[in-house]
Amino acid sequence: MVRVGLLQMCSSDMPEENLATARDMIARAVAEGAEFVLTPEVTNCLSTSRTHQGAVLHHEGDDPTLAGLRETAAHHGIWLSIGSIGVKTTDVDGRFANRQFLISPTGEISARYDKIHMFDVEVTPEETYRESDGYRPGTQAVVADAGFAKVGMTICYDVRFPALHRRLAKGGAEILTAPAAFSHVTGAAHWHSLLRARAIETGCFVLAAAQTGTHSASRGASRQTYGHSLVVAPWGEVLADAGTDVGVICVDLDLEAVKKARKRVPSLTHDREFDGP
Repeated sequence: MVRVGLLQMCSSDMPEENLATARDMIARAVAEGAEFVLTPEVTNCLSTSRTHQGAVLHHEGDDPTLAGLRETAAHHGIWLSIGSIGVKTTDVDGRFANRQFLISPTGEISARYDKIHMFDVEVTPEETYRESDGYRPGTQAVVADAGFAKVGMTICYDVRFPALHRRLAKGGAEILTAPAAFSHVTGAAHWHSLLRARAIETGCFVLAAAQTGTHSASRGASRQTYGHSLVVAPWGEVLADAGTDVGVICVDLDLEAVKKARKRVPSLTHDREFDGP
């Protein structure tokens, strides 16, 4: 058994404010017994302005949010999934990385994952996203050992790509992280269905810490996200749903449920080659 705590945040475009908020919320989760705490996508800065991001984001080695959250994990002696932070890269085109970190109870970086699938969509004529304009995609799937379980790392739009999750499960993952800043429109239509499907297909727990509400912006446009941080069991049951309020949800996971679900429907062992189309 492991007790997990998911933070549901409404991050602004000011990293120092978001760090303080995240540290306070992590302390709340720990007070409720959480041993593994997860934050949402873009914990450090939710902004639509690439100019503003360029002014406030840092390279990984200099990032104050990463340093502060590593200290927080070590202080509480917990495993911490930083759902993602935007970090600068050395790419010649100046694009950032949308990077998730798994932090050990001693504050060390145990694993990192750069979001593979970029959210380049036109949800409505008024709501268009071109994530790849500012962020460069990752190329490496990651399964990390957190001691109590193997953790497969994904971020937000990745949830629409079942092959990635199947690869992670076949690579040993028992828990899948799915931190998000999900569109309010697509969230209402697809969020629960997608996360439940990924859990059922893989026989994994899915832990999806999410951004929620209307996000204030000193530069650029404000943005609205869906919320509803979820904990989904390997059989597809929703164990917790945070609704739309900022807050913390904590759930006990019985990791034996992974083995039981995969024994009942061993689809991960039933792959077959086929032709066409």
